[in-house]
Order: sequence, then structure tokens, then C-alpha cells
Amino acid sequence: MSALFDPFVDPSIKDSGISKAYARRVVDRIDVPHSTDRPEYLIAPISSRKFLLLLLLMFVGVTGLLARLAYLQLWNGVSYREVAEGNRTRLERLAAPRGIIYDYNSNPLVKNIPNFAVTITPSELPRDAAERDSVIAKTANILELPPSELETQLEDQPDELYYLPLVLEEFVPYEKALKLTTELSSLPGVTVDVQASREYADAEVFSHVLGYLGKITADDLEEFDADAYLLTDSLGKAGIEWQYEEELRGEKGRKQVEVNAAGNDIEVIAHSDPQPGTNVELAIDGDLQRTLYEELGNYSDRTGSPGGAAVAIDPRNGHIRALVSYPGFDTNVFTQGIKSEAYQELLNDERKPLFNKAISGEYPTGSTFKLVIAAAGLQEGVMTPEQTINSTGGIQINQWYFPDWKSGGHGVTDVRKALAESVNTYFYIASGGIYNEETLEIEGGLGAVRMKEYAELFGMGALTGIDIPGESDGFLPDPEWKESTIGEQWYIGDAYHFGIGQGYLLATPLQVALFTSAVANGGTVYQPTLIEQFSNQTTDESYAPEPTELSSGFIDPYYMNLVQQGMRQAVTSGSAKRLNSLPFAVAGKTGTAQVGGTEETHSWFTSYAPYDNPELVITVLVEFGGDGTEAALPITEEALKTYFIDS
Repeated sequence: MSALFDPFVDPSIKDSGISKAYARRVVDRIDVPHSTDRPEYLIAPISSRKFLLLLLLMFVGVTGLLARLAYLQLWNGVSYREVAEGNRTRLERLAAPRGIIYDYNSNPLVKNIPNFAVTITPSELPRDAAERDSVIAKTANILELPPSELETQLEDQPDELYYLPLVLEEFVPYEKALKLTTELSSLPGVTVDVQASREYADAEVFSHVLGYLGKITADDLEEFDADAYLLTDSLGKAGIEWQYEEELRGEKGRKQVEVNAAGNDIEVIAHSDPQPGTNVELAIDGDLQRTLYEELGNYSDRTGSPGGAAVAIDPRNGHIRALVSYPGFDTNVFTQGIKSEAYQELLNDERKPLFNKAISGEYPTGSTFKLVIAAAGLQEGVMTPEQTINSTGGIQINQWYFPDWKSGGHGVTDVRKALAESVNTYFYIASGGIYNEETLEIEGGLGAVRMKEYAELFGMGALTGIDIPGESDGFLPDPEWKESTIGEQWYIGDAYHFGIGQGYLLATPLQVALFTSAVANGGTVYQPTLIEQFSNQTTDESYAPEPTELSSGFIDPYYMNLVQQGMRQAVTSGSAKRLNSLPFAVAGKTGTAQVGGTEETHSWFTSYAPYDNPELVITVLVEFGGDGTEAALPITEEALKTYFIDS
């Protein structure tokens, strides 16, 4: 091999680099083996495709890191900061005493009672897996629960609630709570709290009014103000407890405590007292409520009736004095956590104890609806105060016969007698008119459209707006509905059935009580309410909501007075003579509603007293109770005695 050229003495070298000539000479003078002889000397350049792929992978990786950083800092920064702060401070929520619910006579219907609850805070559990498992195992052993059950509860808690305490078990017996308390120093993250729970007096009697408390869920936190609750809290699940949850719950206090590494308190950094919930005084008269519930129960037990409902209203303002659905259920069982088997038993009970029949049950009204037809017929001039009809036992329309309930009829009848004796023939003519055999046309009568319009003015066919959940709106038929739904035209028989509270017409007991109240007070429909007033526990200030009118002035007072006279005559000489022995004047209307497709009937009676200065309306429905005088009337009698005589 020739000697290597020395670049340092070659005159052709420029300061800027090696010349092309020099480059050629260097290559020529270096003994490089041929590529075919020594392939390991060759270096293959990286392809542009692989290079771009490498750049793409680097870009994705960096972008992912930046996105994760942004998520942690911007979206979850507050949460993680709170967790970090929790390593040296603990924020404790101080429970506010829940407001008490009273009846109209200031008798408490609920009590706040102590409840030992065991809670666990996931963020305060040991980070070491073995230590964490030991804490869970010890806690489960004391509570006599499988550790897997506790693990499941912890896993089900959403990540964003990781730092909040979770209830493992409540209503823990005192002995278990005491044993756990002595072990707490070795169970970081586990606490035994004394919480307030509800105890309901006469739970079944007031079940559909008061409702009950239940443990809050993660879904509840999304629906309600999450800052006002912890997962250890309970909230209203039905009735007044649900409707007025915001007023009853109060406002939690806060205590920020500095803790050491072991989680033990060092000192209180900040503190604010809880604000008690508002007390609620109901318009419900407790004694009247109990009497109606007991009487419905007695009749049901004696006859096998599925139960019934009763509503009592002050016609002067719409305040509800009683709201009964029989049978009820034990709300205390729900508050303490009802077992699945017991809940299924309630669901499968044919008497429907969980169903509020007073506001959710929809029934044919029977002859109670004749109050509406009488007022509407007089107002529209379809019937006049002096007009009479001759009841001979029914009406014949071609091949169809529409009977009176009394064989042979009631004789000459005006509007007062029609109401007092519940004369069907009068209301057939008032509602549907009469068929003229000469002209082959129907003459007179309100007709379906006007009957529906007046029924709506009296509060039917729509929600009344009562202040508890679950209300139904009933149903008012008309020709358009029948043709579009059933595919049949509207016949005169449909109008006749409508006019006596049968056929397709449906109403809730609350709606029947509402239109009876409008008759009693002279023509004003008030929105029903269960609230008498609210009372602030701290300031003792009270607030009473003003009555709300739904409609008024649609019936001339003179005509309404005639309807009132008919209801009074029902007691003095008609179908409700049983009440004439009471030491105060009562007005009433019976109702016997045939259950569609059967021979069974529901028993209705709606009434008010005193007649000259009405202050109470009572409407009673007994399912499959027979004639209105057989079941509903005797129950009403006992309720009137309780309210006006015994109290």
C-alpha cells in the first residue's frame, strides 16, 4: 500500500476545506476493501419512511404527556390540591339539625334520633396494600360483614369523591360501635359518627303525607346541590320530606382541623356553626287523619275491601286537614334501610300500600260528579231553577234504555231533589239532552264539550298542584278523543254516562274533594296545600304561604246556592239522612261508581260542614265498598264527630 498523503503539507488545501482533488487522492490512497469482500464495512442510510414514523411517535408521546399534564393541572387541579391539603388538614362538615314536622295542632310527627354510623374515607386509608387490606379486614370483622362487601363499596365510589367519607353501615348497635371506637387508633380512615336519623310517629297513618328519608346516592348529588351533602347524608325520598328537602335540611357547619402524619387532630384552624333546618307545620289535623285511617282500616278488614282514600280540606283556603291512603306502610323501615325481601313483599301486595290512592288513584266518580253537572247546567241555562222533570225509572232512546237507580223512578224532580236523591234521569237530560222522536234529533243538554270545560274549571282533568309528588290528573273524555283513540263516534249514551260520573270519566279523590270545596265556598277553586306555615328555628320567625286561586266566578252565586241546598236536602231527607242526627248541619252527596266491566262498585261520599259556614270538606272513597251509604258515609260520620265534637 502506498504511503498516505499528508494533508498538512499539501499546498492545494484551502482554509475552507479539502478540495475535490484532495478528496479523490485520499480515496485513491486509502486501501478500502471492496464492498463485495467486506460488507460489514458498509453503513445503510435510514429510510425517510422510518424517520417520519419515528418523528410521529415522538410527537404523539409528547402530546400525550402535555394533555395529561393539562388534565391534572387544569381540570382536576382543585381536587388534587384538596387531597394534598388533606395530608395536613381535615375539613369536617358539621351536621345541621333537620327541621321538625308538626301537625296543625303543633304535635310533632317526627323526631330526630341518634344513629351510630361507621364511615370510611378512601383517601385516608394506608397507601401500603397490605396495611390497607388489614384495616378493611379488621373493620369487616367487627361489623360482621365479608371484607369483599367493603371492597365493593369502595370500588363503587366515584374517583372524584375519593376524599369524601363513605357509609359502610348505619344503625350500628351500641356494642359494635363501642368496640370499633376502641380500635380506631389502628384503623386509619375509619370513623364512628353519631348521626341524626328520623323516627316517625304513627308511621303508617302519615306515610303518604310525610314520606321518609333515604341514604343519598351519587346520582342524588348530581340532581341536588352537591356542596350541601356528603355521601354519609340522608335526604327526603317521598312526601313532605322530599318536597321540602331544601327547607328541612338546614345548612352544614364546617370545621377545619390540622392533623399530624398519623391523622390525629392537632388544632382547630377554622370553625362555623351549622344552621338548623326550618320547622314545617302542616295543615293536617293529626286526630282527623288517624280517625279516617282507622275507619278505612276497620271497614277493609271487616269486608275484604282493598282499602280506599280520604281527603279533608278547609274550603276557605285549600289547606288539607287530612290526606289518607289505606293501607299505608311503615316509613321507619325505609329510613333504616329496608331489606330486599320486605320491599318486594310491599310491591307485590294487591292492596298497593306504596301507592298514594288519595292523589294518584284514578276512579269513576259516580254521582258525586252530579254537583258539577248541576252547577254547569244551571249556569248554561240547560236547566232552570224552577224546571222539573218526571222520573219514571229511566229514559228510552230507541233500543237503548238508561235506568234510574230507583225502580219506578223518583217522580217530579227539580235540581234540589235531583241532588238529594241522586236522580239519574234529571242528569241524563242535563248532560246529554233528550231524543226528539219527531225530529230524530237530540235536544238540550250540555254536551261533552261543555261538560269537559266546566269540569276543568272545577279542577278536574289536570294536576291540582298539591305539594307532594306523585299526583295524577284524572281523565275527561270528549268526542274527538273517542274517535281518535277508540275509533268510534260519540253517542248520546256516552254523554249520559259522563253526566252521572261513569263511562270514561276518571278523577282522584283529591279532585272530588276540590270541586266539593268550590261548591261549599260559593265557587272558588283553591290550590290544595299541606302547609300551614314554616318556622325558623333560630329566629322563631314564621311564614305562612298565601292561598292560591285556580279558578273562581264561573258559576253564578245564586245557582251555586241551589246546589248547596240540594246537598243539604240529601242529609235532611235524601240519601244521607244518617248524618241528620249530628248536632251541626252537614251537606253531602253520595256516589256509587260501577267498576268498568263488573258488577262491583266503589263507595263515595263527599260532604261539608257546618252548612251555613263551611270550614271542612271530607271526601271518602272505599274501593269495592258497594253503595255510597254502605261504607263511605259511616266513615265520614265518625270523622265529622272527631273534628267537630271530640277535638
